[in-house]
Amino acid sequence: MLNKILIIEDEHSIATLLSYNLVQAGFETIVANDGKQGYDLALSEKPSLIVLDLMLPSMDGVEVCKALRQEKVNTPIIMLTAKDDEFDKVLGLELGADDYMTKPFSPREVVARIKAVLRRSVTTPTPKGETSAPMVLGSLKVFPDRFEVFLDEKQLDFTPKEFELLVYLMENKNRVLTRDQLLSAVWKYDFAGDTRIVDVHISHLREKIEENSRKPVFIKTIRGLGYKFEEPKAG
Repeated sequence: MLNKILIIEDEHSIATLLSYNLVQAGFETIVANDGKQGYDLALSEKPSLIVLDLMLPSMDGVEVCKALRQEKVNTPIIMLTAKDDEFDKVLGLELGADDYMTKPFSPREVVARIKAVLRRSVTTPTPKGETSAPMVLGSLKVFPDRFEVFLDEKQLDFTPKEFELLVYLMENKNRVLTRDQLLSAVWKYDFAGDTRIVDVHISHLREKIEENSRKPVFIKTIRGLGYKFEEPKAG
């Protein structure tokens, strides 16, 4: 079955170009020309990934992204912006986008980014009758192949990028990981040292798994170096 890509873009020429190149690359595409239509299609069509422009009529990209995440829609989102503006990038990521690209861009680059994000978000189902061993640290339990996270037996919601970062941190527990190491391992392509992306996603994880995100017991900041994932001390 083809991966279905939802393109939410009000500039007809860009939407058409993206759709053409994605179809040539073997994807199925759906196009929405305003934010509200895109939001409705995201809920009804359940695409594999969403390419979302920031500046849109009726609902802008920020509103669409925020509304989808509030609805617990964890579909990967690549946000497009015409502004090479750090505020736009960080805001989009803080609201739950998985990646961003700045216009102008080549369609080939967008296709490559989409393939990369989809590869990272794919989980391998456990064969019927088998149960994979979870990763357990304190009250946190993660099933990497089932895309499931439990804290005190309560299931939590994560975007694909947040989940991948959490698994990587747990796999490397008690190791100090620099922001550049995390960028390379989790994002797997050049973000030109834009380590703010790491900080935003670490903040998301803390809000979800820490009792007090300002006094984290799982994800510790190692000043001047990076982050370290630890098992909480008993008592």
